Amino acid sequence: RGALIEKIAESDDAILEKYFEAGELTEEEINKGLASGIAACKIYPVLCGAAANNYGIQPLLDFIGSYGPSPVDRGPVVAVDNSGKEVKVELNAPQFSAFVFKTLSEMHVGELSLIRVYSGQVKSGDEVANTTQGITEKIGQIYELTGKNRKEIGLLKAGDIGALVKLKNTHTNDTLADKRSTLKLPVIEFPEPVVQVAVAPKSKGDEDKISTGLHTLHETDPSFTVEINPELKQTVLSGQGDTHLAVIIQRLKERYGVDVEQKKPKIPYRETITGKADEKYRHKKQTGGAGQFAEVWMRIEPLPRGGGFEFESQIVGGAISGPFIPSIEKGVRQLLEEGAIAGYKIVDVKAIVYDGKEHPVDSKDIAFQIAGREVFKMCITSAKPILLEPIYDVEVKCPEESMGDIMGDLNSRRGRILGIEARGRFQMVKAKVPLAELHNYASTLRSLTSGRASYTRKLSHYDPMPKEVEVKVIQEAQAEKQ
Repeated sequence: RGALIEKIAESDDAILEKYFEAGELTEEEINKGLASGIAACKIYPVLCGAAANNYGIQPLLDFIGSYGPSPVDRGPVVAVDNSGKEVKVELNAPQFSAFVFKTLSEMHVGELSLIRVYSGQVKSGDEVANTTQGITEKIGQIYELTGKNRKEIGLLKAGDIGALVKLKNTHTNDTLADKRSTLKLPVIEFPEPVVQVAVAPKSKGDEDKISTGLHTLHETDPSFTVEINPELKQTVLSGQGDTHLAVIIQRLKERYGVDVEQKKPKIPYRETITGKADEKYRHKKQTGGAGQFAEVWMRIEPLPRGGGFEFESQIVGGAISGPFIPSIEKGVRQLLEEGAIAGYKIVDVKAIVYDGKEHPVDSKDIAFQIAGREVFKMCITSAKPILLEPIYDVEVKCPEESMGDIMGDLNSRRGRILGIEARGRFQMVKAKVPLAELHNYASTLRSLTSGRASYTRKLSHYDPMPKEVEVKVIQEAQAEKQ
């Protein structure tokens, strides 16, 4: 109690002075100081409960009602207009502005957009601007929510929280405002996902159900993401932890009747070259009628990391007609997507077509596409190809006593420790780690630290991978093709 009273006193100069004089505070002063300390973000209350069993929920609501800051205590909110200029939104401003902070999906109602009104008012039948999406929305029914119960109220004023039904194209983090307004309110910044799992339907034909279900679940919970990756041919869910993804998958089953298999996500490796090569290829096909003929001479060379792909024609003297050059490039680009050694995208390569031959009758678009593709493949295999792997920037926030275990684990994952810095009572370990080594890292981190550490990750760059790992990846890719 003594420590709490001191913290409360420190939140308000007048109360602190009284505390020094009297050595104690009245109940009224404690209540006032606690409320002002929470509003100023100087005091962070911790209350215990269990939502599933309805334990501690009423005390939590009573506490928020008694000590939580009201919209009046908040003061003006800083928004930005179309030009990026900051504008203060006052609670008593006449123009309507509101923020969509959550989206709910209910079976018989559709999507409910939960909004907080920052200024003005809105009523059923009004037309408002969604300044984030650049569209106009018509307001239908307006509800006040109490748990699962809805009460139609028809009007929301500044400071109110309510639910709007069936807006056309409004999502979490959008700003709703007066039709003449261009203001956008500050958005919620969701943390980067740190755990991934690939999912596939257990029953054939459920692909559309999965897509619809995950899209709707993402609307209600933007902290997880869904990526349908055509390159890796997987649907990958990314979230904040194993439990988070387990809940998403369980909801998918309960609400949409879709059971999924969970798999380890594939790694988006890249193929590139370390040397130069020069090859030629002749495509010739005769099947009774008109045949196919094309001959292409090509050389390739590596580009700097991040250089992408360049295609150049140095044909002189009309060895290959101008209309066939794009056909060659098209064939080359097909292989860029499919890969030459392990089925991954090819990057940082320059291809130069410098000679070739054509036939006055049999040369056609498809023939030069095939020739371009095949000669490019020959060049890649001759130019000392290697695999690149994605490297991630990893930041681990952990107690000091766990640092040794965490650094040892990161080293075992081929990680490179960049540094350590103190952040309050915790230490931040910064490292660069290959994505392939981060699978299930959240679970390992929880085990190493008894759940007291967390981490974030973000793609940094691509690096050549160790030869022994590369050989294994190529063998796995070839086995999968067979």
